[in-house]
Amino acid sequence: MDGGGRFSQPLNAAGTSGSGGILAGLRLPRILRRFSSARRLRPAVPIEARVPRLAGTALVAGLAGTVALTGFVMSGRYDSFVAENGRPLDILARIAGFGVERVTITGLSRMYEREVLSTAGIDWRSSVPFLDVDAVRDRLLAEKLIASASVRKLYPNEIVINQVEREPAALWQQNGEIQVIAADGKVIDDLRDERYVNLPLVVGAGANERLKEYLALIEAAGPLGSRIRAGTYVSGRRWTLKLDGVDIRLPEAAPAEALARLVRLERESKILEKDIIAVDLRMADRVVVRLTEEAAATRAESRKKPKKGTAT
Repeated sequence: MDGGGRFSQPLNAAGTSGSGGILAGLRLPRILRRFSSARRLRPAVPIEARVPRLAGTALVAGLAGTVALTGFVMSGRYDSFVAENGRPLDILARIAGFGVERVTITGLSRMYEREVLSTAGIDWRSSVPFLDVDAVRDRLLAEKLIASASVRKLYPNEIVINQVEREPAALWQQNGEIQVIAADGKVIDDLRDERYVNLPLVVGAGANERLKEYLALIEAAGPLGSRIRAGTYVSGRRWTLKLDGVDIRLPEAAPAEALARLVRLERESKILEKDIIAVDLRMADRVVVRLTEEAAATRAESRKKPKKGTAT
């Protein structure tokens, strides 16, 4: 070394390289020598020995199956299969004995059992383990007639549905369509069959929101209330009642008092038994009656006939 503590000759000079160099005098620890020797002695393992037998065949079969399944789904045949037989998981569950064999429904009032099952999406293809009760409940609540619902599973084969239906109060006709409404006027169903035909009928824009007013008029009609077939809300201001084919035109103000006058007239003179098509009660001091066409023609003809003793 020189005076500065540096080697005065390169490391690859004589005496510093090869077997006689500085590094030649160093000895590896015994454990490292063993590891180095083991790596040199371990024989190479062929790749075919390291890969499981038939792995290639399985890989090819898996790829082929994936391609075939993708084509089956994309072609629409999978959807047809599910529509006819149910989902594969449901099929397996049914085979294992967990198919839906019984559905118990409580709270049925206006709806039929088949309607509830159709709305819930439950049929013979369903299975208890894979039935999504939250999805079934959401579908039931989407039905206007159902106010609340709960769904639960009873293993191995039963589904229980508890529902509360909205109470229909009347029928509402507008633009030629008839719908079922609740007491607050909210539409809860369409008129699809005869189960609602005996409900009161209101007609016209805004009539559904005036249902309580219409029902109060039926009460005010007393003995004539059962003969009222419908009420039309006219121009958003007043009611015209249909009573045994006769239009009863009520005033905008104090319609109940006008109905009381009609009840009195019917009791005293049987006005509704005559050949009339309308009774106008909109004026407080008089009652205007409109005759049928036949009655009006007969009345006009009778006026044309000369009285006895009059020259013609």
